[in-house]
Amino acid sequence: MSRARGGPAASAVTQGSVSPVFPTVREVLALEPVRHGAPRLVAGDAGLDRPVRWVHVAEVPDIATLLGGGELVLTTGIGLPADDAGLRAFIGDLADVGVSGLVVELGRRYVSGVPRVMAAAAERRGLPLIELRHGTPFVRITEAVHALIVDAQLTELRATEEIHQRFTELSVEGAEPAEVLRQAAELAGCPVVLENLSRQVLAYDPAGENAELLLDGWEQHSRRIRPAGRTAYDPDSGWLVTTVGARGQDWGRLLLRWPAAEAAPPTRLTILIERAASTLALGRLIRRDAEGLERQIHRTLLTALIDHSRPVDEVALRAKALGVTLDRRHLVGVVVRHRSDDPAGDAAAPGADTGPEAGPARLRDLAEAVGQAVREAKLTALTSAVDDQAVGALLALPDPAAEEKSLAAFTTALRRVRLDAAPVRPPAPHPARPVDGVVRGAAGSGRPVDGAVRGAARPVDGAVRGAARPVDGAVRGAGRPVDAPVRGAARPVDVPARPAIVVAAGSGVGSLREARRSLVEARQIAEAARRDPRDLPCFRLPHVGLAGLLHLLRDEPRLQTFVERELGPLLAYDAQHPREQLLDALRAYLEQGRNKSAAASAAHLSRPAFYERLARIGRILDADLDSVDKCLSLHVALLALDAVRPI
Repeated sequence: MSRARGGPAASAVTQGSVSPVFPTVREVLALEPVRHGAPRLVAGDAGLDRPVRWVHVAEVPDIATLLGGGELVLTTGIGLPADDAGLRAFIGDLADVGVSGLVVELGRRYVSGVPRVMAAAAERRGLPLIELRHGTPFVRITEAVHALIVDAQLTELRATEEIHQRFTELSVEGAEPAEVLRQAAELAGCPVVLENLSRQVLAYDPAGENAELLLDGWEQHSRRIRPAGRTAYDPDSGWLVTTVGARGQDWGRLLLRWPAAEAAPPTRLTILIERAASTLALGRLIRRDAEGLERQIHRTLLTALIDHSRPVDEVALRAKALGVTLDRRHLVGVVVRHRSDDPAGDAAAPGADTGPEAGPARLRDLAEAVGQAVREAKLTALTSAVDDQAVGALLALPDPAAEEKSLAAFTTALRRVRLDAAPVRPPAPHPARPVDGVVRGAAGSGRPVDGAVRGAARPVDGAVRGAARPVDGAVRGAGRPVDAPVRGAARPVDVPARPAIVVAAGSGVGSLREARRSLVEARQIAEAARRDPRDLPCFRLPHVGLAGLLHLLRDEPRLQTFVERELGPLLAYDAQHPREQLLDALRAYLEQGRNKSAAASAAHLSRPAFYERLARIGRILDADLDSVDKCLSLHVALLALDAVRPI
């Protein structure tokens, strides 16, 4: 009989808890000691791909009670029952315990072949029954099979050891998620995807496959992947999934696509994906940066204030030694950050570096600019990068009256240092339409497009009429970008690019013990203001509304869990019925103040059709859409969903 598979490690068939590293019955029959016995398959062809966990020699009829499943039983038949009923019971007992197959050597008990009743019983139970027509020492068969098993297990052990070593090194180095996923995909030879709790892709490696096809419609596809357990394989989708998180806070899932949809992935891939998830969770806790000694001390002190890792008195003493007096001063936390996390997303000059070192270099440049602006404004402050995208400063002012003047001096100096005059996008040709910064239909009003819609003096990016949700480029139901055509304008309007950085300040405090509140507030305001189109010199707390708050909390697992709890069934329904999109109907209903007629019109549906969709939404969510409290909860969930989804 010929070998049907390439080797034991290539076997992808599992039975119960048996690992796929074990050889199959088919592979055992291809071994030289077995072929020497001239094997012939009598029954149970369907079971040839069963894995063989061990080889057992038996000459007693009640051997089944001593087996654990997965064994290949060898016998000469001398101890088997003589009656048909006894042979049927013998085969039935072996099949019940889960043996892989039965090999009978002819010549001692059975000369020309095994009894027909034995063959019929084995065929009925799907148990491979093989005759050896020539005498063969059983010890040679057991040695060959056991050597094959041990060799396969050793190969698996070496692969597992390499996995542990590789990810230990990545953990120690504090590798970025992209590198962790690259290594995981390389070791597995399969695509790997990291997503957050809202099913948004954070990083991926296609392992040589088409990335566009891999990620096409990812959110809907991901919602169909429902493994049973923290780490489990979903056979319906072919994805091996594990949860990513640390310290009891889960923040995402790591998924590995296993190509053999008909079989479970090997144990080493489960180990791999769990080690990769642990490395990602640990890396999220690590922050590294290469700075000068003085800047390192500044960062240490700022971090100590934010994290409460050092006593306040010690921070004040060490800061004073650097020439920054914090005692008996009015303290204001300031955070400066880039609007875009990606260096290529900034309004940078053509040819600017966007390589792997662009991010750290950009952060260093920003830190230097903030330090220089502090010096030019003749202010006293601790300044340092506070994360991978932002630079913080704790201004120490003589009294509260100097706060506004000092912030104005700082922002002016910073813009001068950075030459942060935002470039204007070259206008596209619009014949016979001299609209440059003013919405057509508002000509003569002098009303700027950037941040205003007809009849509204508030920003488009973050608020539209009748809704408090962030729009970020698209008005629901209009099917067109907001920061291009607005109501009353049929074509795009050219507007200046937003400044590349955001400056935010927290509330001033009167003691160093309260400085953390001001710094944290400034960081939150800066993060929330990234999507605000206004060119404000300095963002303060009153400038940030609900949209900003939800954007600020978009990576918070509890917010993502709230969205899934409120809207998960509806999102799953839309994923399975992409033509209906009931989420849009719910959005229209809530945006129109629960006015069903107006919502039907906004959704471009007849009222009966819209009412039917609302009823279906109510059934899917098990919610009363006439309840003010429930609709408020759903509306906040929709706003949060908009915040966590990418623009």
